[in-house]
Amino acid sequence: MLSKKKKILLIVDLIAIIILIAIDQITKLLAVKYLYEKSAFVLIPGVLELNFLKNSGAAFGILQDQKVFFILVAIMILVVIAYVLFRLPDDKKYNIMHVLLVMISSGAAGNMIDRIMNDYVVDFISFVIINFPIFNVADIYVTVSTVVFVILFLFYYKEKDFDFLTFKQQRKYREFK
Repeated sequence: MLSKKKKILLIVDLIAIIILIAIDQITKLLAVKYLYEKSAFVLIPGVLELNFLKNSGAAFGILQDQKVFFILVAIMILVVIAYVLFRLPDDKKYNIMHVLLVMISSGAAGNMIDRIMNDYVVDFISFVIINFPIFNVADIYVTVSTVVFVILFLFYYKEKDFDFLTFKQQRKYREFK
């Protein structure tokens, strides 16, 4: 059974996911409204532009028109994250993990919504200085959170900090109860 603190954490996670998805979707609606079939809007000349792009693939244009594949991957990611959030101890040590998993799931869900509704993802942020692929807010959620997660995994969390995910640990917990 879930503790009261755990239930509150999960409710906060869900509310945060909804808010982050809403922010992503609103920015994409604004991109469609103000950037579609228009020339790039320059924010910082030679560095940053807003430029509408219909992306039916992934970064760098790979896997074009693989809508079903991307939706299935997003669903799998969301299921895994839901499982981890549910199992995650309500210890302060894991608060940053909640934030990262919420951001990754929000990004995955935001782009999945685009693929379901439009058959493509709306991208509009362009770092022209390094010729980086055009991206969106959901991509920022996923990329930044994944990088921070890898850093934490390498330097902060220890292997035993993830014992809550092992079946062996779950069995021990049930036997102890």
